[in-house]
Amino acid sequence: MDKIRFVFFGSSKFSEYVLDELKKTGYEPVLNVTSAKAPLPEIPADTDLCIVASFGKILPKTYLDIPRLGFINVHPSLLPKYRGPSPIQAQLLDIVCQGVGVTIIKMDEKMDHGPILAQEKINIEPFPDHYAIVEEKLARAGGKLLIKVLETKPGETPQDHSTATYVKMVKKEDGLLDLNDDPEKNLRKVLAYSTRPGAYIFFRKKNGEEIRVVVRNAKIIENQFIPTRVIPAGKKEMDWQDFLRGNA
Repeated sequence: MDKIRFVFFGSSKFSEYVLDELKKTGYEPVLNVTSAKAPLPEIPADTDLCIVASFGKILPKTYLDIPRLGFINVHPSLLPKYRGPSPIQAQLLDIVCQGVGVTIIKMDEKMDHGPILAQEKINIEPFPDHYAIVEEKLARAGGKLLIKVLETKPGETPQDHSTATYVKMVKKEDGLLDLNDDPEKNLRKVLAYSTRPGAYIFFRKKNGEEIRVVVRNAKIIENQFIPTRVIPAGKKEMDWQDFLRGNA
């Protein structure tokens, strides 16, 4: 049987991993749309389906209605939890997170709102971990689940919208650490924002100059948050203790 003709929309590393899983089993898009900033392209004739994985643009209903089988989306959370643009960061930050996973939905005009086609809880150990590691694990699991959807054509299950939670766009200032804050909260910020925007502190050097220091890694020792690897402004990554010896 011929493979389904699909257009793929994705503008992040998450998207690349999902598409890589599809290609491993012979699924090649007729068009790969990688820029969310450019105007939406014309969907090729005879396209059966469009697949979205971390694209970063709300698509109008008139566009969603073009392909014969509509649009489906690979979302890295157990919907309806963590709807929105930063679900992986939000799950890493959430101390009471009840589990991570991926969901495949039929898209409608509302954000992460459409009926569920498939959902799978993913066991990631250790958790939390650095964003890039969790991103790849969820994306590859999402790609494999997507293949099952394409091959089994499951029915649709409406989301329970009354239990939906929402996450916001991550801003640069979200990465600022308060060293007097809860150690677990600070560690999770380091992990969640390790790819972007980066967790950081402002450090006053012994000469009185205040500089921005990105915290690349950290640990908790005796309920204390301890940076281990940092990038001082204008410098290369270094050990925290080496940084202190030269600046504290």
